[in-house]
Amino acid sequence: MNASTFVRPASAAREKYRASMSMHAVAVGCAMAALLVVAVLTPGFISLPNLIALTGTLSLIGCVAIGMTFITLGGNIMSFCLGATCAAASMLVAHLSDAGAWLAGLAGVALALVIMVVQGLVIGLFRANPLIVSIASLSLILGVTQYVAGGQTIYVSGDALSMLKSRVLGVPAPLLVFVAAVVVGELMLRFTRFGYKLILVGSNFEAAEVGGISTWRTTVAAYAAAGLFTGVAGILLAARYGSGSMEFGVGFDYSAISAVLVGGTAIGGGQGSVLRTMFGVVFIAVMQSLLLLYGLDVQFQYLLIGLVVLAAILLQVRTKS
Repeated sequence: MNASTFVRPASAAREKYRASMSMHAVAVGCAMAALLVVAVLTPGFISLPNLIALTGTLSLIGCVAIGMTFITLGGNIMSFCLGATCAAASMLVAHLSDAGAWLAGLAGVALALVIMVVQGLVIGLFRANPLIVSIASLSLILGVTQYVAGGQTIYVSGDALSMLKSRVLGVPAPLLVFVAAVVVGELMLRFTRFGYKLILVGSNFEAAEVGGISTWRTTVAAYAAAGLFTGVAGILLAARYGSGSMEFGVGFDYSAISAVLVGGTAIGGGQGSVLRTMFGVVFIAVMQSLLLLYGLDVQFQYLLIGLVVLAAILLQVRTKS
């Protein structure tokens, strides 16, 4: 028996998912429309400085959220250390920026890949709890970076990353990077054997193993994909602030999983897409921008976004029943 045995069940599951998520799509669409109306009517929202800041936030959260999508789709719920991984990558990028943007960027992505692949190996080979592993990884990342950098901010050398602050035909470069990441991530899920296997593993772990799928390799590959996109976010982070610091990654995990769930990816895995996550990212980024414009503090922002995520989860449960 091999993976092709499950082609029909997988197709049936996907059809069922499309039908069950129609209610979710309508609800999110209505909420998005209402949010955009409020945004347009809010003074300062459509100003150029705010829109530029919005695209920067959208790109950073978006790349991390794409990485989170692969983890969630594989049935591992979420990771608590993507924000820290992104921040650590930004610090390495800033540190090596005097050696050139390409070398620094590759090093940042490589660091994120290593961090996430190690977690994937622990989870895939030893069946360790993914949440516990991510919490332990978060502690290790914070500890190592504190020891190496002494808690200091590392600054980018000169204009090494200036290309990521430029605009192409009026469009900010970070936004173009995010759109490219969405395209690459969606293609990985839809048109590769890895994407096919990831959906099967997330849908039914035991059935995937019986079908001959190497579940541990698929899990490692999912975490590697998460590391890839998180590393890209680290480059964007260093370019945006002109420096790297662990403080920059605070809250990214929360915003990323919020975008993933609001977008419609099932928290239990096996159902969802990067494209859906993109819509979730737009929703969360616009909501955060509006809350800032209305002068609400961070705690209240977390409260409101938490309520939105709770509503998305409850809607998922309802569509499955």
